[in-house]
Amino acid sequence: MSKKITSRAEDYSLWYNDIIQHADLAENSGVRGCMVIKPYGYAIWEKMQAELDKKFKATGHVNAYFPLFIPKSYFSKEASHVDGFAKECAVVTHYRLKNSEEGDGIVVDEDAKLEEELIVRPTSETIIWDTYRKWIQSYRDLPLLINQWANVVRWEMRTRLFLRTAEFLWQEGHTAHATKKEALEETDKIINIYSDFAQDFMAMPVIIGSKSENERFAGALETYTIEALMQDGKALQAGTSHFLGQNFAKAFDVKFATKEGTKEYVWATSWGVSTRLMGALVMTHSDDKGLVLPPKLAPYQVVIVPIYKSEEQLKEITQSVVKIKESLEAKGISVKFDDRDTHKPGWKFAEYELKGVPVRLAIGMRDLENGTIEVARRDTLEKETLQMEDIDIKVENLLEKIQNNLFNKAIDFRNENTYMANSYDEFKELIEKGGFVYAHWDGTSKTEDFIKNDTKATIRCITFDSEGKDGKCIHSGKKSNQRVLFAKAY
Repeated sequence: MSKKITSRAEDYSLWYNDIIQHADLAENSGVRGCMVIKPYGYAIWEKMQAELDKKFKATGHVNAYFPLFIPKSYFSKEASHVDGFAKECAVVTHYRLKNSEEGDGIVVDEDAKLEEELIVRPTSETIIWDTYRKWIQSYRDLPLLINQWANVVRWEMRTRLFLRTAEFLWQEGHTAHATKKEALEETDKIINIYSDFAQDFMAMPVIIGSKSENERFAGALETYTIEALMQDGKALQAGTSHFLGQNFAKAFDVKFATKEGTKEYVWATSWGVSTRLMGALVMTHSDDKGLVLPPKLAPYQVVIVPIYKSEEQLKEITQSVVKIKESLEAKGISVKFDDRDTHKPGWKFAEYELKGVPVRLAIGMRDLENGTIEVARRDTLEKETLQMEDIDIKVENLLEKIQNNLFNKAIDFRNENTYMANSYDEFKELIEKGGFVYAHWDGTSKTEDFIKNDTKATIRCITFDSEGKDGKCIHSGKKSNQRVLFAKAY
């Protein structure tokens, strides 16, 4: 194949873009900041979506769909929420175009101005809580556990495929509860679902913690996050779960009648992950030869390439391949048999290496005679010739090894690039190297802002086990009872 990938060491950003485009995951569209997710990339997202959806439904959540457009007045009801999203909103002001009188195209029809401007959904709390006001009357209506799969628009100025685009896909959960305790339990439950998914399916180790007040979701009283470390030493926020308290219930007057007959405001959460996980997947595992996919999320886990010289040989090989394919599929393994005659085996090998297919099987006439098959694994690029007998069991075991190897490799990388800083000079030196840095912080926004402005590092999270470890803030020297996790981030 002629698709050359820039090396990570040479230009990490260009390497990332090369992989996404050359592996047919996505491309830029004709709309500024928006992307086209191509079939191979969308197939990975569908696998992510299916696994997460299964986890949500297993914990009692159901799916619904809410409008793309939100009346501007709804946003104004929750002050911190509107402040948090004001700069990113796309706004619809008119509903019709007309031909220009000068004959130079179409213009907005000023007579067709909307009575109230509409926000194109950047997140759905406001439209959903306006709806919940109609749905929730009594304690019998609670808890309300709703999720939606949708697209959202945030008018980002600097965009990058999957990581930050003006429009992206995501899921957003919105739940209502009778008590604060239930809402906090929900917030915790969801962040652990995200963590389990990231680690078990994406083979991506994450750290769970809470955001500082500065970094919380707009309108939340508490934000829990999972943070991953990419191969360039930058952190990536991979998912968040928010305890919203009663802020949105009060803003939209959502009350319920208790068992005792009193009226109380409900307690709320919201939570979400997006196609940003696709970018995380690329940056966690891929190499200079292309995409590397964990088997659990690969569109096809195994590709079989026949090696032949004539149609008769292909027919003979195909008879064996069909049996192998059926035995693998009987074990739930997804298989592609690439018998195209338009490309040579070497070209196909390079293509599937670039696309990150976990296991490649190659079989020719000599293999048929010897009862063997060549097995290549994408994660280590190792090849070996195995007996065809019980190949389904051998491949099944190999896929599990690859999944575990990718996770272990990623966690080793994170461990090697995680540091403790005990002074501000040491902190600045470590942050410049890249990676996670644990350091004492005095808990003030003033110190947090100074460090961010001085080093571009942010507090990624306050881990749940960090309290009770006394020390002094690396910047102010004031007493601190916890180390927090700092990093430069996407």
